[in-house]
Amino acid sequence: MLIDHVEDPERRRLLVRLGDVALGAGGLAAMSAFTACSQGHWLPATPARLPRWRGFNLLEKYTLANEQRFRQSDFDLIAEWGFNFVRLPLDYRIWTRPDGTFREEPLRQIDEAIVWARHRNIHVALCLHRAPGYCVNPPLEGGDLWAEGPENDAVRRRFAEQWGMFAARYRDVDPLCLSFNLINEPPDVTGAAYVRAASGAVAAIRAADPDRIIIADGTQGGRRPVPELRPLGLAQGTRGYEPFHLSHYKAGWVKGSDTWDPPTWPMPSAPSPNTDQVVDPASFTRLCIQPWKDLGASGVGIIVGEWGAYRHTPHATVLAWARDCLAAWRQADWGWCLWNFRGDFGVLDSRRDDVRYETFRGHLLDRAFLECLREDGPPDAARA
Repeated sequence: MLIDHVEDPERRRLLVRLGDVALGAGGLAAMSAFTACSQGHWLPATPARLPRWRGFNLLEKYTLANEQRFRQSDFDLIAEWGFNFVRLPLDYRIWTRPDGTFREEPLRQIDEAIVWARHRNIHVALCLHRAPGYCVNPPLEGGDLWAEGPENDAVRRRFAEQWGMFAARYRDVDPLCLSFNLINEPPDVTGAAYVRAASGAVAAIRAADPDRIIIADGTQGGRRPVPELRPLGLAQGTRGYEPFHLSHYKAGWVKGSDTWDPPTWPMPSAPSPNTDQVVDPASFTRLCIQPWKDLGASGVGIIVGEWGAYRHTPHATVLAWARDCLAAWRQADWGWCLWNFRGDFGVLDSRRDDVRYETFRGHLLDRAFLECLREDGPPDAARA
C-alpha cells in the first residue's frame, strides 16, 4: 500500500510521519513503513506455531520512572549480530493520561522503534509490563484485572481500550513484523480468571486487526501454561529463570538473595526424580520444557519471552547454564528473548565483576556471552 493511496487523512499523516522516520526525506515518495515486510527475510507465524525468534528485551519504556526514547543503535547492533526479535515491555502510564486519553509523543516513539525494527528485519512484540489493574512490580494503581466485580470490570475495559488503541494504530503493520504480548507475568490465577481478564482485550484487538498474533504469558509469573486460553487462539509465553537461586543471586529486589550460596550449574546435588526443583539439564527439561511442550502439541505456539541471570551470578555458571537452556529451547523449537540487552542481565554494560569486557562502540561488551547466544543457530536451516 502506497501512502498516496490512503484516504483517511489522519491515517495518512501517521504513515507519512513513519515513512519519514524510516526513510528520511525520501519517505514521502517511498513505500510506507507499515506495508508488508520484505520477502525472504521473515519467518511465518501463527498462534499455533511461532518462529524461533531470538533477541532481546529493550527496557526504555518498561517503567514510567525511568522512561527514555528507544535507541536506534540498539536495533543496529541486534541486526548486525544476527538476531531477529525484540520485545518492548511497556508501562501504560507513559502515554495514558488520568482521564484515559492518550498522549501522542510517547506513542510516536514506539512507532519509531517499530520502524527501525522493520527496516532491519527484526520482529517486534509489544507487551504491557504495567497495565490497568496489574503489574508484577508494585505499587498498583487500584483495581484488580483478575478479580470479579463491577469495579474490576471497569479495569478490564481500560485494559481492552489500551489494546484496541494499539490494534487500530498498527493495523497496517504486517503480522510478520509485529505481535502483541497481552500482559507481563500474570500471578497465580485460575484459568477462568485469566480468560475473563483477556477476552475483552483479545476482542478489541481482533475488531481492528483480526490477523495480529497475540501472545499470552503463562501464570505464576510466566511459569505455568494456561490450557484454558486455547479457545481464544493465542500463542503463549514462558520464562527462563530457573533455577531462581541461579538467575537471581544477590538481586536486590529478592529478599534474602544476598545470603544464598554462590550458584553453580549443575547444582551440587540432585534430589530424587520426583522433586520439583531444577538442578540440572534433566530436571530443567522435565519441569520447564515438558509441560509447555504438552501445551504446544495441542496447537499453541510457544516462546520464552524473558530469561537471563543477574550480574552477581558467577560468569562461568551463567555461560554453562545458558548453553543448556539454549540447547533445550532449540530442541523444543522455541524462540527466546533475553532480559536484557544493555544492563545487568545483558551482553552490554552488565557490570559483572568477573568478566574481561571488550570496549565496543562506547559500551563494555561481554563477548563470551554474546558468542554463546550467537552459537544458537536454527534447528532447521530451511527456516532461517
